Amino acid sequence: MFSISESTIDATKLKESFSNNRAGAFVTFEGWVRDHNEGKEVLTLEYEAYEQLCRNEAEVIFAELRKKFGVIDVCCVHRTGKLKIGEMAVWVGVSSAHRGDAFDACRYLIDEIKSRLPIWKKETYVNGTSGWVNCQTNCGHAQSHQEASPAPLHR
Repeated sequence: MFSISESTIDATKLKESFSNNRAGAFVTFEGWVRDHNEGKEVLTLEYEAYEQLCRNEAEVIFAELRKKFGVIDVCCVHRTGKLKIGEMAVWVGVSSAHRGDAFDACRYLIDEIKSRLPIWKKETYVNGTSGWVNCQTNCGHAQSHQEASPAPLHR
């Protein structure tokens, strides 16, 4: 299951959804909003996503996980909207028969989600500036790390 959420992620509820007697291992990853990046003090993060494309690509990644790592169950929830320091931005969980596959699959999943899904992150800094982070030319936002106002999403 993959979903985009504007609400707080409930990790306990997500974990409870993993129940399969074939699974011998369960690994999760939680990504939290931190107060700094590249030497700047971060005040908030704002995420935008192209939801349908995210869902489609996530299903491709999930199929890769099942093939490469023998994953039994997989889930990823990513936040959108404005998040405060300490809030959870992303949660991923995988179960498999063996711990090595579960750890490897979890790492693969978060790395692929971050690199392949059209989810954009804007940081607002304590000094009042803001910027889109790790935004490629096709993301629809200005590439400048600092901008006075948000650039429109062109999708």
